[in-house]
Amino acid sequence: MITHWIGGKAHEGHPVSAGDIYDPSTGQVVDRVGYATVGDVDDAVADALKAFGEWRDSSLTARARILFTYRELLSRHADDLARMVSRQHGKTFADAQGEVARGLEVVEFACGIPHLLKGDFSVNVSRNIDTLTIRQPLGVVAGITPFNFPAMVPMWMYPMAIATGNTFVLKPSEKDPSISLMLAELFTEAGLPSGVFNVIHGDKVAVDRLLTHPDVRAVSFVGSTPVARYVHQTATASAKRVQALAGAKNHMVVLPDADMDLAADAAVSAGFGSAGERCMAISVLVLVGDAADALLPRIEERVARLKVGPGLDPGSDMGPLVTSQHRDRVVGYIDKGIEEGATLLADGRGIQVAGHEDGFFVGPTLFDHVTADMTIYRDEIFGPVLSVVRTETFEEAIRLVNGNPWGNGTAVFTNDGGAARTFQTEIQVGMVGVNVPIPVPLSFYSFGGWKESIFGDHAIYGPEGIHFYTRPKVVITRWSDPIHRGVDLGFPQNQ
Repeated sequence: MITHWIGGKAHEGHPVSAGDIYDPSTGQVVDRVGYATVGDVDDAVADALKAFGEWRDSSLTARARILFTYRELLSRHADDLARMVSRQHGKTFADAQGEVARGLEVVEFACGIPHLLKGDFSVNVSRNIDTLTIRQPLGVVAGITPFNFPAMVPMWMYPMAIATGNTFVLKPSEKDPSISLMLAELFTEAGLPSGVFNVIHGDKVAVDRLLTHPDVRAVSFVGSTPVARYVHQTATASAKRVQALAGAKNHMVVLPDADMDLAADAAVSAGFGSAGERCMAISVLVLVGDAADALLPRIEERVARLKVGPGLDPGSDMGPLVTSQHRDRVVGYIDKGIEEGATLLADGRGIQVAGHEDGFFVGPTLFDHVTADMTIYRDEIFGPVLSVVRTETFEEAIRLVNGNPWGNGTAVFTNDGGAARTFQTEIQVGMVGVNVPIPVPLSFYSFGGWKESIFGDHAIYGPEGIHFYTRPKVVITRWSDPIHRGVDLGFPQNQ
């Protein structure tokens, strides 16, 4: 049974319910995870609160040293972490390695906390009056993270929170929970004091307790839009600070002058990497004018070469989906696309992988002639389904993207600098790629969408992560002329 991590060690808790953990490539149950009760959550928060005072008062250099050690341990064990991600999530080992590397970048950014927490200072704003600003931690903060990036998304949160002096309670997805314990064990090995980082497993019972617990000051969340809205509404009603990153329907616009081989490679990797189970996946190709005639044959050729198989098979380009329920949901969307009149160019249903017949596999699926009123266009499928929408003009493509309720990421492929500049200016999306299909910022910028892709005022990690996990304080000081002016205090004089 997979345990919690409270007070710097494994914690059995008092589970009254539990869930199965699957190997998605075989469909077999490989472990069980006990779900936290309200009492278990209270234990984790109490330990975090107990640890907060001493951790808040620790020096920035002491925190940085622990983070540097943690960074080295994560790097040393990167392949072990990636293998665990692949086993429980299903993504290929290469995808999992990339996930760990992107999470590690945020840890590296947090190592610079002595510089990142520097405030401002103004001398003599009025006679003998100075003004300074400082940023202070909030207290106990919580993170609720999704199944699709069980290593990376938690690392978008807790290194920033802990570096800034908070203590942290993580509630990872119950579908692939083991990686969070590996991350916690390595942090403890790095010298992190007990109680500063805690992990609880569970379902809605655990989530709701974190959202309403009086000692939890802030909540970070990544997941679907309906749940993000619920998290934001529930936690803010309990006077908590909230950043809730939500769903997406990311469009990639291709103009006729684009490098079509580059665009085809980008569309296939961004649409089918990690089996489409990522919020920054490209799920809609918007092909302008005669771009479709040049691009689609190239995409079909590349899709036909993709090999679907177990994530840890080095020959696999795409692994299984995370659960049988999610597989069936994605297949249902493919059925719906056919029913509503889209043209199926590549069909991922019914795929069989030799030796893994019970795995949760869906192959790469490509639809053409999709329209904005179709279900496969309107809904976030979160699987390897790529839809092609054709438009006559660039302006029509921009209107299509801006008319979508989500605004997480988007891309334009073109060799026209003026068109690219117009796109990045007019598009109503939080992260934009120009000839880059998945515009995920590096750790020294911040990640966040617009519209229904985010609830709350702060994006995640980077400078906005520092601001989210701290609050500013302005200090105004007045000192009269020194009382010892003209008095010899006995200090040695400079020669």
